[in-house]
Amino acid sequence: MRDLLNDLEDGKTPAELDPIRRAQSTMKKPLPKRFYKDVAVAAQEESGFAVQLDGKSVRTPSANTVLLPNEATALLVAREYEAQGDEIDPATMPVTRLVNTAIDGVAAHAQTVLEDVLRYVTGDLVCYRAPSPERLVELQAQAWDPVLDWAQQHMGAHFVLAEGVIHVEQPREAIAAVSAYMRQKNEPFRLAALHVMTTLMGSALLSLAVEARELTPDEAWSAAHVDEDWNIGLWGADSEATLRRSSRQRDMMGAATLLRALDD
Repeated sequence: MRDLLNDLEDGKTPAELDPIRRAQSTMKKPLPKRFYKDVAVAAQEESGFAVQLDGKSVRTPSANTVLLPNEATALLVAREYEAQGDEIDPATMPVTRLVNTAIDGVAAHAQTVLEDVLRYVTGDLVCYRAPSPERLVELQAQAWDPVLDWAQQHMGAHFVLAEGVIHVEQPREAIAAVSAYMRQKNEPFRLAALHVMTTLMGSALLSLAVEARELTPDEAWSAAHVDEDWNIGLWGADSEATLRRSSRQRDMMGAATLLRALDD
C-alpha cells in the first residue's frame, strides 16, 4: 500500500523516481505520443464529473473510470491533459497521478493511509528543534511554533518539543485528538492529498494546517525546509538536490491545489 501511495509515477522504478535518473531514463525511453485532440469535462448523473479525451472518459492505470467529486477538481485533471504537447509526460501531471492513486488505492485502504499519516504525527518535524546556533533556533520557532499553537487551539492537541533528533514520545491525548480530527477528512481524494503532502514535508501538522488554510502551500513548504535552507545558506546548493526538491515541490503544490479544489 505504501508503495502505491509513494509511487506517484505509476509503474516507475525507484531509480526512475529520482529526478536525475528519471531525466536520464527519459533520454533512453521515449514518452508516449499524445493520442487525443479534445479534452472536456462532463457531468455524470449522480456520480460526479468525468474527464473525457475525444469523448471517451479517462481511466486510471487499473482501468477505473476517473470520476471527480466536483467540476473544479475535474478541471484540474483536464487542464493537465490539455497542457500536454506532442508527448504525454506524467511528471508534469501531479494532480492526475494523485487522482489515480486515490481511486486505485486509497479508496479501498483509507484506514491504512490514515494510520500512515498518524505515524508522522508521533515524530512530527515541527517538534524537533536544534539546540544551536541561536539563529536557527529562532527560525525554527518562527516557522513551527504557530503550527503547534494552531494544533492545540483547533484540535486540542498539545505536543512535546524535543532537542536534537532523539525520539520523544508524544502524549497519547495529542495523537488521539489528531486522529479524531483526521477521521472527519477520510474521503479518498482529500486523504491522498494529505498523505502526499505529509510524506513530502515530513510533517502531518504542516499538511493539516494547509488543508485548514491556516498556512498557504508556499508557507508550509518553506517551513518544512528551514533546516535545509539554513545549510544551503552555509554551504551552498547542490544541483542534484535542487532538482530533486523542485520535483517534490511540484507534487506538493499539486496536492495542495487538489485540496483547495475539493472545497470549491
